[in-house]
Amino acid sequence: MTATPAPQSKLISWFWATRPFSLSASVAPVLVGTALAATVGALDWLLFALALTGSVAIQIGTNLTDEYSDHRKSGGEGKFLAPHKVIQRGLLSERAVALGMGAAFGYGVVAGLIIVAHVGWPILAVGVASVAAAYLYAGGPKPLGTLGLGEPVVFVFMGQVMVMASYYVQQEALTWASFYVSLPVAFIVTAILVVNNIRDVEEDREAGKRSLATAAGTRVAMWIYAALLAGAYLSIAGAALGGAVSLWALLGLAPLPWAVGAARALFAAEERPAMNRLLVRSGKLHGWTGLALAAGLFVSSL
Repeated sequence: MTATPAPQSKLISWFWATRPFSLSASVAPVLVGTALAATVGALDWLLFALALTGSVAIQIGTNLTDEYSDHRKSGGEGKFLAPHKVIQRGLLSERAVALGMGAAFGYGVVAGLIIVAHVGWPILAVGVASVAAAYLYAGGPKPLGTLGLGEPVVFVFMGQVMVMASYYVQQEALTWASFYVSLPVAFIVTAILVVNNIRDVEEDREAGKRSLATAAGTRVAMWIYAALLAGAYLSIAGAALGGAVSLWALLGLAPLPWAVGAARALFAAEERPAMNRLLVRSGKLHGWTGLALAAGLFVSSL
């Protein structure tokens, strides 16, 4: 049965449907990849704008696909009505969400084609693979996110591919440095998914969804979350101290105390509201780390 919501404007409903707390996951990698490219040569700001907005559009499309797919599979039933559950809460119709999904993916494709016209077909292959991964992660008859493949897909596509593709868009080449700076982004964005799946572990088990948390248990998943955060900051330190990038990249370590606090908070979290706060906190950690790392790389280019 669909819940009866309090009156809410359509604009606010669409705002929540995009899952705004998660959108740093599509902004940070573009900033990091572009900032690294600035250390090599001049930037094309039009291509940067297209990459950034196209990336955000693809993630919004993925989030809407996840909302649509979850609602269809659950039949409109659910224990917890998070703000982004706009269909279940009666705020937006299935048709509206499906149209929004198409519009978001459509913009992402158009932005990608303009980029392809500037830099050539290799980025087209990356774009097609990324859009396919985004859709298959949340949609289709057997979404990858329900088959225990969510974490590796997010690590590769929302981390490494997005950073390295953003670098390629500017320099039309790939380097080991672009691989190294993609790692912290990949580690933390995967940590966000791990927290999400720890929070939803009971519902996922009941629905037959497989994730790291349902397969390994919440306690092991908590340790994996901590390890992912540690990996992020160790990879920044390793890249800078190893000479792959400028020592200015060590600015990316600035949010480290927040990361330690987030890991401690996860082990102390017992109630769902605490997990919700930690999910938002992890998203902010991803955004601030990406911004700090990008700032360090950009400063080194001056």
